[in-house]
Amino acid sequence: MTSADISEGTTDPRIDETTALLAPPANVPPPLDDEQGVTRNGHADEDDKPLPKDQIFFLSFARSVEPVAFFCIFPFINQMIWETGEVAKTDVGFYSGLIESLFSLTQMLLMIPWGRAADYWGRKPVLVFSLGGVTVATAVFGLSKTIWQMILLRCFAGIFAGTIVTIRTMITENSTQKTQARAFSFFAFAGNLGIFLGPLLGGTLAKPATVYPRLFGHIRFLREYPYALPTIVTGSIGAVATITSAVFIKETLVRTSKSSSSLDPPPMSTLELLRSPNVPITLYIYAHVMLLAYAYTAIIPVFFFTPISLGGFELGPFQISLFMGIGGLSQALWLLLVFPWLQARIGTSGVMRLCAIAYPFFFAVLPLCNILLRNRLNAIFWAIAPVNLVIGSGVSMSFTAIQLVLNDVSPSPQVLGTLNALALTIISGIRAFSPALFASLFAASVRSRIWGGHLIWILMLAFAIGFTVISRWVPEKEKTSKNAAQADGE
Repeated sequence: MTSADISEGTTDPRIDETTALLAPPANVPPPLDDEQGVTRNGHADEDDKPLPKDQIFFLSFARSVEPVAFFCIFPFINQMIWETGEVAKTDVGFYSGLIESLFSLTQMLLMIPWGRAADYWGRKPVLVFSLGGVTVATAVFGLSKTIWQMILLRCFAGIFAGTIVTIRTMITENSTQKTQARAFSFFAFAGNLGIFLGPLLGGTLAKPATVYPRLFGHIRFLREYPYALPTIVTGSIGAVATITSAVFIKETLVRTSKSSSSLDPPPMSTLELLRSPNVPITLYIYAHVMLLAYAYTAIIPVFFFTPISLGGFELGPFQISLFMGIGGLSQALWLLLVFPWLQARIGTSGVMRLCAIAYPFFFAVLPLCNILLRNRLNAIFWAIAPVNLVIGSGVSMSFTAIQLVLNDVSPSPQVLGTLNALALTIISGIRAFSPALFASLFAASVRSRIWGGHLIWILMLAFAIGFTVISRWVPEKEKTSKNAAQADGE
């Protein structure tokens, strides 16, 4: 039985969509759960409410669509641009970077309107509509024959950015304080799975008539559109997610009855939300954490490839894929197995502080491993580098932990979609510029040969230590609840 079912049978005007998550109003008996016969809002019921696994599964499946759509073009976009014949080979990198960034830039501009739409129209309509838009835009991208077609379709895909903000909100509303850590570990795992599948599909299915002539060589369509298959397959995943979301996912935004609408407080504006207790510091910490993540993601593949004499590991393609595979698998295991257990014992803020302490050590070991290779201590390198990668991947728990902090500081469930949209607007902006910025900084570090080409890691250490410092200001759940209660009293 959903909270929406409860609200439809509730006539008291003092019970609205906040009732399911916050304490009941004074002198109003809490609604009963017809199936269990216990209070929906009592602490015992709220803590013991099981995680709706089917809802989390379908939401996690829908979550994987966005990273698959974002990353699927990465393996072939440079070749695709070059084959248009419209630009010089020296300009290919500029246009590929532009096309890759436009997705995130468009997301950044429209994330808040999507969050507002989810708060007004409902989570499910926005989710299904957004998934459908991403599906169409991604599927037809491979049919592009000009650069401008690629740019327009990439922007079109970014326009439908309501998926991730809506899914974050719905997972929050489907979970309790006791189960949200487990719920968001599945959410994070689905995102990592999408990051893995996107490049895999793009790399293995591009130019199928040439790569797999016995299977696809006779298909004229695939010869004329060599990059259509990976985007059509990616779009098919989005289509399945759209259908399953429309059929199986339940609405989580509880509607207020007409009789109580006149008593409801006016909706909180974005500016008022930004001024709410603990919201500004949480958004800043969120941005800091994701800057560390995207900077590392931009640097590490090039660092693995860079010659030892210039400060890198000088790994071959297979070794690079092995290292990145170990990192991805380790992140998934930390999030699925360790994070829920650890969060239950030391709390969300405790996990954040633990990751903040680990970040500088994780970064510091990487240039030290290069020093080992320079001194031909290969055995020690192979004993330390993979272990550092496995243990250091635990810092990924901070990505999920900060989402839980964001949920805790939300002034009301009515603005949870907007608050998530604010956070994701910031993240989209960081994701749009950070790859080019930090790849350029890494190149400048290598060229300068300052500190053996390790200048970039000095910068990363500074960012990591900054996170260690600001993690002390992560809002505590108890303090957040007290501030919210005081605000309600006022």
